[in-house]
Amino acid sequence: MTLKGRSIAKGTGSGELLYTDTPISFLGGVDAATGIIIDEKHPLHGQSVAGKVLAFPYGKGSTVGSYVMYGLARNKVAPAAIINTECETIIAIGAIISGIPMVDRLDGDVAGLSGTVTVNGSTGEVSAAE
Repeated sequence: MTLKGRSIAKGTGSGELLYTDTPISFLGGVDAATGIIIDEKHPLHGQSVAGKVLAFPYGKGSTVGSYVMYGLARNKVAPAAIINTECETIIAIGAIISGIPMVDRLDGDVAGLSGTVTVNGSTGEVSAAE
């Protein structure tokens, strides 16, 4: 299955899909040293974003969230790629400066993907290999 969306940050990343329908704040919500979601109220609390294809509707919170994403990349615990329903500036900047491939506005339901998911941020394509 291949879905088409809008390219936000170039590059290609593959991994297990980590999906939530709840927005994520990287500042105070994700530990930049470990990649663990530390927001106790978030449904993904305690899970790691490291090496995953992280799919969430949109980001929230402070502009410092972009730098938290950069910290994840520097600490080698960043997501392999990001998929948003509707990307906003904080997450776009974070993905671009961190080298995390990113797309949004997919033409299908990302929650239905399984297996290894590949995001091509250069073409805007997302595919799943069972």
